[in-house]
Amino acid sequence: MTDSVRLKWLLTESDARAGLEAGTLPLLSVSISWGVRRRESSDTTTRAAAEDLSNYKLCRAGDLVINRMRAFQGALGIAPEDGVVSPDYAVLRVDPTVDKRWLNYFLSSEFTVATMASLVRGIGGTEAGNVRTPRLNVSDLQSMTVPAVSAEEQRAIADHLDRESARIDTLIEEQQRLIEMLHARRQAVIESAVGRGLDPAAPMQSSGLFWTTEVPQHWTVANIRKVATMKTGHTPSRSKPEYWVDCTIPWFTLADVWQLRDGRQTYLGETVNLISEVGLANSSAELLPAGTVVLSRTASVGFSGIMPVEMATSQDFWNWIPGDRLIAEYLMWTFRAMRNEIQSLMIGSTHKTIYQPTAAAFRVPLPPVAEQQRIATYLNDQTRKIDTLIAESERLIDLSRERRAALITAAVTGQIDVREMV
Repeated sequence: MTDSVRLKWLLTESDARAGLEAGTLPLLSVSISWGVRRRESSDTTTRAAAEDLSNYKLCRAGDLVINRMRAFQGALGIAPEDGVVSPDYAVLRVDPTVDKRWLNYFLSSEFTVATMASLVRGIGGTEAGNVRTPRLNVSDLQSMTVPAVSAEEQRAIADHLDRESARIDTLIEEQQRLIEMLHARRQAVIESAVGRGLDPAAPMQSSGLFWTTEVPQHWTVANIRKVATMKTGHTPSRSKPEYWVDCTIPWFTLADVWQLRDGRQTYLGETVNLISEVGLANSSAELLPAGTVVLSRTASVGFSGIMPVEMATSQDFWNWIPGDRLIAEYLMWTFRAMRNEIQSLMIGSTHKTIYQPTAAAFRVPLPPVAEQQRIATYLNDQTRKIDTLIAESERLIDLSRERRAALITAAVTGQIDVREMV
């Protein structure tokens, strides 16, 4: 049997508080995929973090940092620089006789992460006491054992995994850049088709719109209320239990917005919540016809889709019933073309929203109905092709991460002998 050693002999917790240094150090966070990195907008975040100096911890370059709430998902890594971390992280100093890269790989292996998951404890919770926040205690982590591997072999394993991980990470980064380019291409295709039409030789005129400077001369640009009826939603009173009995009406709320976030879904799917006819009758919500186009206006702002059947929505949506001069799919694509403009129109510091006067003032390009249909058909086809390429890249990223995880586990558990690797 391979000798082993307890982690308490190799890891010492550092609980140094941020103090006055917080304002001069970057705020670090731990990603499951990429280890420890600077948090985006770290300067601003660090100043905010420094407001409560007693809670944040200092870490030094080379410290092992573990997200105690996500340790069982592999959220740990080596700090690349001095920094500040939130109280939910554990900062651990590695014994100088141990190759910290090897230990980091061992602790992030599937084998060890599964062991961590069994050690996670729930703390806190609701008044009922049945919802707990999982956290890994450092003392439990220190009770785990690791193989007693020689310093030479630790270094060989770490060197091998550094090389192979770098290759895999490069592939992942390339695919992520490709996905970003495909998303940009997708948005450009939508904006071009909705704003300029499908005929590159068509004479153009000034549009007066923020997101497209010109539209074909035979189009008009109209206030959206001229071609569609604007509706909103509502939530029946929660204090009236009778409103929430025999619920059969699909009710689209923010809990369902995830369906629309990536822009790949045209028609709304099943809703998490239903409301009753009594609740509908005693609220400002309305039963809207199939073909109504929804636009999220609070929290998650600017996502759009089409009702496939009669539905109601919460107050978090502006809903548009197209008239005779407008088809639903073209309006949905128009909202998606206007994405950047809609984002710029949000108001509020914490809870951003699009208010009624702003939404009612939207102006949209209006081709003839037959041309709207051709544009919608074209965009359905083109975005489907791009989405297929995006899905292929996402799948390759998943496979690459699975390959990296399997490689790490095989190397640190001795399933492969890295000394034979070139």
